[in-house]
Amino acid sequence: MRQLGAALLVGVFVAGCATTPPEEDPVQIKLNELDARLARIERANQSVVDMAQRMEAMQADVRALRGRIEVLENQNEALRKEQRDLYADLDRRLTEASSGGALGGAAGGAASGGTGPEQAAYMQAFDALKAGNYTGAISGFRNFLNTYPNSDIADNAQYWLGEAHYVMRDYEAAAAAFRAVGERWPDSQKAADALLKLGYSQFELKRYSEARATLTDVTRRFPDSDAARLAKERLARIPGAR
Repeated sequence: MRQLGAALLVGVFVAGCATTPPEEDPVQIKLNELDARLARIERANQSVVDMAQRMEAMQADVRALRGRIEVLENQNEALRKEQRDLYADLDRRLTEASSGGALGGAAGGAASGGTGPEQAAYMQAFDALKAGNYTGAISGFRNFLNTYPNSDIADNAQYWLGEAHYVMRDYEAAAAAFRAVGERWPDSQKAADALLKLGYSQFELKRYSEARATLTDVTRRFPDSDAARLAKERLARIPGAR
């Protein structure tokens, strides 16, 4: 009996050991906690790094945009200055034309050689040009040239058609109009100015070799004119000019 009781006690102890989980190692618990904390810190640090990289990229974009804005502002100012120069040049030419007589020196021939309807049609287009109605002026001068192609003032109408296109920055149409003056009326009083503005138009179209040849022709054919002086100034602005 005594041996049986001892055996039962041993069996109960063994069974108790089998059902009770062993206690975890406190050191291992601490290590696991540290590992978890380190993982969270690494994730947080990576987020900070990613955010810093995104901020740096955004700052670079902002700097690039600021630089682009400055370039655009400079270009816009240059365009405004060029437009003011265009208007000033046209206004000067119109003033000189208007001061030359009933139709102005640049419209010469109309008062003495043009008919009443011719003068009226011409002046309607010319007045539109002076008023800054360039679209109306273009239409008016085109209609005049179609209706009175052999008029004594057709060369002047052709020239002012080119000026209207030029001030509207339609340099292709301007070049064609100015070229027509020299081709159809080589002895016109507007021949020098038309050749000069043809060179200007080619310059604006970045056809620099053509512009150089045209402007050089101005200085050769009209050496003592204002057109020659202006041609020399523009020649100096052509890229590669010395």
